[in-house]
Amino acid sequence: MSMNTNIIHRHALDDLRRDIHRPEIAFLIGPRQAGKTTLMQIIQTELKDAREKTAFLSLDYDQDRVFFDSQQHLLKKIELEIGKSGFVFIDEIGRINNAGIFLKGLQDMGLPYKFIVSGSGSVDLRAGIRESMLGRKRIYEISPLNLLEFVNFKTDYQYSERLSDFFALEHARAEELLLDYMNFGGYPRVVLESQAREKTREMDEIYQGYITRDIAYLLKVEKLESYSQLIRTLADQTGRIINYSELSSTLSIALPTVKNYCWYAEETYILQRIRPFYRNLRSEITKAPSVYFHDLGLRNFALGIFGNVQRPDDLGFVFQNLVYLILREKIRFTGGRIHFWRTTAKTEIDFIVDTGRAVIPIEVKFQNMDKPSVPRAFDSFITKYSPSHCLVVNKKLQATIRRHGTEVRFVTIWDLLLGDLLRNI
Repeated sequence: MSMNTNIIHRHALDDLRRDIHRPEIAFLIGPRQAGKTTLMQIIQTELKDAREKTAFLSLDYDQDRVFFDSQQHLLKKIELEIGKSGFVFIDEIGRINNAGIFLKGLQDMGLPYKFIVSGSGSVDLRAGIRESMLGRKRIYEISPLNLLEFVNFKTDYQYSERLSDFFALEHARAEELLLDYMNFGGYPRVVLESQAREKTREMDEIYQGYITRDIAYLLKVEKLESYSQLIRTLADQTGRIINYSELSSTLSIALPTVKNYCWYAEETYILQRIRPFYRNLRSEITKAPSVYFHDLGLRNFALGIFGNVQRPDDLGFVFQNLVYLILREKIRFTGGRIHFWRTTAKTEIDFIVDTGRAVIPIEVKFQNMDKPSVPRAFDSFITKYSPSHCLVVNKKLQATIRRHGTEVRFVTIWDLLLGDLLRNI
């Protein structure tokens, strides 16, 4: 079977299809170039095929932007195109001022139109969409391809129902796919390119576009280089505890500005800060966060190792970041939280998943482990918290042993990706 190099199946598409007749505005938000416009175009095509009336307006185009000077002007344009009811797609809503208020006004009119709207993280911040659209929208976060979407695309969807068999048999191919994703990440434009040089060119455009459009939209132009330096520094500290005062001193940026920039990076879907897990204020770290990136390729690009992640330390931290991304997908909409754990004596566990009912410590090893070896930090955590299960995510070993009454499972990255290891624990 030959690979169709133009179609990537996205999980978010299923959510949009399921909710397409819900009354709320569907708001697609995420980083630039993550595939929001493509998803909207696919949905529009499917609606047209079902003989539904649709209109697609993009604020990237001058000929469409003129209709957004008022709500009434826009509604006249919509009625001209599709009549009194139908589906209205609005791409790049952030190009108009007060986007949140503009959309709220449309929704509050109770019109027989379903609005499907896209915008970047900076738009949500600047336009106050979350606040002004409370109860009137349903948000769909569109991220770069996750590992499951990536593997299915790269294998031409031949094994989409049998991936566990594929991973069990095709060790070399699975390792190749893993390293490809760890090096280049999941931005669709990058994934669709076959040559490393073209992938680099695409990522450069994505990164520079983010800085010059999203961040320039939020910050003064003279501060862009300082912001870029902070992103590079945080990329180098992936998975490690960050010290805001140290960042301020190293980068010669005021402490409040450092914290503000970190918040911008989080809200524009570049990175995520995770907080420490603690119950004992005296013996456990309680405040300093660690950071992980939403896309491994962008993280590597910021460090100058895009497509060239080779050193054991680099591979280890990228693998740890990947585990975080998988965990994040697993707990979405569950109310669960991801933390890390570190004591003042520097005993540390990579992740603590708090489901509300239980806590699950998870240690990450980018190794082909041959036999079970319980991380020393697990002993301390088990003594303090008596979890029913612990996980050690590695490249090869599948095993289960007991430690002080706790079950310690050794699982592969593929087990974590495909299984329900966090459920019913």
